[in-house]
Amino acid sequence: MAETSRTTLELLFNISRELTADLDLRTVLARVLTLSSTYVGAERASIVVLDNGKPVEAAIYVDELLKSHTVDQWSGILDQGLAGWVTRNKTAVLVPDTRLDERWLQRPDDSDDQTGGKSAICAPVIARDQMVGVLTIVHSTPNTFNEEHLALVQAIGDQAGGAIVNARLYTSLETAHRRYVELFDDSIDPIWITDLNGLVIEANRQAGVLTGRSSDEMHGERIHRALYLPESWLNEQFPDIQAGRTSHIETTLQSQNGGAIPVEAYVRWVTVDSGAVMQWILRDISERTALDGLRDDLMAMVYHDLRSPLSNIISSLEMMNLLLPPPGENDNLRVILNIATRSSDRMQRLIATLLDIYRLEAGQPISNRKPAEILPLIIEAVDAIQPVLESKGQNMKVDIENSLPAIPIDADMIRRVLINLLDNATKFTPLQGDIGVRVHRDGEMIVFTISDNGPGIPPDKTELIFDKFARLQVDRIPKGLGLGLAFCKLAVRSHGGKIWVESKVNSGSIFNFSLPVG
Repeated sequence: MAETSRTTLELLFNISRELTADLDLRTVLARVLTLSSTYVGAERASIVVLDNGKPVEAAIYVDELLKSHTVDQWSGILDQGLAGWVTRNKTAVLVPDTRLDERWLQRPDDSDDQTGGKSAICAPVIARDQMVGVLTIVHSTPNTFNEEHLALVQAIGDQAGGAIVNARLYTSLETAHRRYVELFDDSIDPIWITDLNGLVIEANRQAGVLTGRSSDEMHGERIHRALYLPESWLNEQFPDIQAGRTSHIETTLQSQNGGAIPVEAYVRWVTVDSGAVMQWILRDISERTALDGLRDDLMAMVYHDLRSPLSNIISSLEMMNLLLPPPGENDNLRVILNIATRSSDRMQRLIATLLDIYRLEAGQPISNRKPAEILPLIIEAVDAIQPVLESKGQNMKVDIENSLPAIPIDADMIRRVLINLLDNATKFTPLQGDIGVRVHRDGEMIVFTISDNGPGIPPDKTELIFDKFARLQVDRIPKGLGLGLAFCKLAVRSHGGKIWVESKVNSGSIFNFSLPVG
């Protein structure tokens, strides 16, 4: 008995050593079957790897050869055969004669005129209290296996469980590594990995293509050699980066030919096995920079080629107005002249809005602030849209708080803010609808409110509408450029105020903006 136990221990030790010699799952399965069949003298063996009770891999060993198979072939066996019974009950079983056990799934070669009955052992493969597979051993002669064989197969199954789990973990790691290589090294964007001081640890292929230097050549260098960054920028952004927020900067990348490529750099904190690092992802913005240059050229064209001739048109219209006969004579000409004058004023406001958007986005301050009375601003803004009010039969109600102080503003700019908001109100308010203008003081702020009873604005669009070129899709409403509210936002904020909207669908909108008294 002692000799048998010693032999079994030596056998299990050899099996354990063999199974830990490789981490490839298919190789591990082949060794499990080969060793199992050899030590119990079986001619056939199979093992099915399970994941949550479903087959994910399998191997068959017959006459000292591994046979081809598919996982689908095992689904029926797990549903009906002996391996399925063991899977459901998680218990090893010894079948002395397969002809006499209904749990055995009979096959054509099991008939008496073929190979006939067999002896079989089927055991669950357990690892970390989880069933990871089913091991089946078959001998062509009934009553060959006994309880000692059953215990040995169970012990082999226990050894195999750990090896299978390790092999699957290794496969998952390899898959994750391949995915990392695909996402990192094959990315179309240049990517750097640096330590927390900005020293390069790794760079992907695209970073090497643009800089003309390999990852090894860049290793240990400061990221500043590739990117033009202010020395203090990383220190200033580090608290945000450490808190998990992505920092962003527009800068230039030094290319391999000595040129500079305009890029956006996104920097974020990443935790890996070796500790915390920073990931730098760059986006080439050359096309956007070129478009910005075209926009600058367009602004210059607007300023020089449109504004000057328009000023001449407006001056000519004013002179024509002076030359017309007194009211009552040729009134038709005066009507036509008024239409031309209003259209010219509208064009002039649009050009001024474009120029102001350009200047304010560039960070230029408001230079011509002067104390301005509020009542005249409201009157002039209402007068500008009066023809539209009359043509649509809309009602305008103005409520201005008494004793409001003059405020330091660029009066022309704020007048255009009011006109834009009123123009939008007339555009979206139905015929015979109501529009309201209210001005009141709230602490050290003067609050302007323009309300309408139009279709309202969806909740998810109340911030979007203040972006450039953003337009609401509303039926039967003429489409604009989407610059009016963007200009209002820039103009109000440049004065130290804020602008916001309160709205419900089908209940109208209330646009508010505030300006400081001081």
